Amino acid sequence: MRRGYGNGKLNGHEYLWFLLSGPDTNLGFSILDLSTWNILGFLDASSYTMMSETAIRDHLLSKSEKISESSSNSIFAKPYIEHSDENLEGKQRKNIESSVQPMIQQPMIGDMAVNRDVEVVIAEVEYIEPEKLDDLEDVDKSLKMLIPGLESKDWVLLCETLNNVRRLSIYHKEALEDILETVISLLVKSLKNPRSAVCKTGIMTSADIFKAFGDRIIDFFDPLFLQLLLKSSQDKRFVCDAAEKALVALTTWVSASLLLPKLQPYLKNRNPRIRAKASMCFSRSVRRMGVDEIKAYGIDKLIQIAASQLSDQLPESREAARALLLELQTAYEKSPVLAPEPDVPSEEPHVHSWEQFCESNLSKLSAQAVLRVTSVAREGLVAGS
Repeated sequence: MRRGYGNGKLNGHEYLWFLLSGPDTNLGFSILDLSTWNILGFLDASSYTMMSETAIRDHLLSKSEKISESSSNSIFAKPYIEHSDENLEGKQRKNIESSVQPMIQQPMIGDMAVNRDVEVVIAEVEYIEPEKLDDLEDVDKSLKMLIPGLESKDWVLLCETLNNVRRLSIYHKEALEDILETVISLLVKSLKNPRSAVCKTGIMTSADIFKAFGDRIIDFFDPLFLQLLLKSSQDKRFVCDAAEKALVALTTWVSASLLLPKLQPYLKNRNPRIRAKASMCFSRSVRRMGVDEIKAYGIDKLIQIAASQLSDQLPESREAARALLLELQTAYEKSPVLAPEPDVPSEEPHVHSWEQFCESNLSKLSAQAVLRVTSVAREGLVAGS
């Protein structure tokens, strides 16, 4: 029950006043409500006039407060700096500017955010070629700070630490032997860094590690290789070029016999760009193999891989396949595969020609495609000579 006055009962005048001004009501009576009550005879003229004035005043105050509140909120919703000083004086202008200033987006220079009111300091990272890297002054101290530096969120420190990994790989690779797996794991993380400077420095570090450790990295190969493939095909030009050089270093310093089985799954990757870069690595690795190594690995396997890449979506894959086929043809002709023993004994062993070898190891359509590539290349060599 609502509270009352005196004897607990309210007359019509008091009850309406209580509804309009009571602390526990949200009925929202308007001037129109008062007019209705007046017409019905519940209010006399003086009461109606007094209550109407009160309702109008409350309505205007409420609206004014809402506008003020909305205006106050808009300062933070849409930051704005007044360029004219005519309407702002002293402390008032200073307070407004201080409340707005943190909301303004800072300008960007390169990868750095700078403040308008402070001196601009731009951090630069130098990309040093391996032959220009100096030895470390304190190897033990650098080793102690190596892992924390590679885990740091300070990108400048991270770049410096990656360069120290390069120095250790060049001058003190034995010091990295025990922590090589951890270093490569953190190196992969740096290749995923959104900062191009960190990414490129990490790629250059990869190339130096390939050269220093060679076959040792094969156990930690997959995550690092995948990132290099992605960076060589999808990133900024200067990052892409660095990744290409790292992939060349990989195929140069890691044995082809160990590398080829690791590369094969990437030749069937769903991403055509990854397939293309992997095909180029595969072709370069085979070119480093001698005739005996090719025969030991299986020239029939290699020709089937090359034939499958001839119909790939991207021209880089097809070009790599053509280069591989020419290499295989040269190796085959230097040491052709002996044909099965004929029924009739012969003094001279019978050998398969390149055409026969292709037809015996490939489907008809694939063999035709391979022979077309190799015959056109041979005709071009003859014409050039």
